[in-house]
Amino acid sequence: MASTHDHPGEQAAQDAIRLIAIRDTPLSVDEVLRAVGDDAAGGTALFVGTVRNHDGGADVDALGYSCHPSAEDEMRRIAEKVVAEYPVRALAAVHRVGDLRVGDLAVVVGVSCPHRGEAFEACRKLIDDLKHEVPIWKHQTFSDGTEEWVGA
Repeated sequence: MASTHDHPGEQAAQDAIRLIAIRDTPLSVDEVLRAVGDDAAGGTALFVGTVRNHDGGADVDALGYSCHPSAEDEMRRIAEKVVAEYPVRALAAVHRVGDLRVGDLAVVVGVSCPHRGEAFEACRKLIDDLKHEVPIWKHQTFSDGTEEWVGA
């Protein structure tokens, strides 16, 4: 008798990476959600990173993201690692560059897997590794006139 894990839908999809992009235009949660839709997935997890009005106890007046030309390739490399580690049916990740305002979407990632636990874990791994490894830098200007660069 075959176990449920022998079903093809329980395995990672061959073409699981559906969308990887760095954009200088507004991001769409709906686009990422559509990209990770898969009939064999029972769980879909999304993470939406937005620009907040403070950081480290200081008020943020302006924020901009810039990236190294290799950033999109690094995003794909990380996505491939997540797909290899989890039974990902579909994965998408988009990051914004340029000048953003408070409330703007900075990053949207999504992962669908056969089960919710796997989807949560894979999505968390994806966003954590993107934040730590992709050469994207955040330049913040605070209300007191000071500035700060943050990034991988």
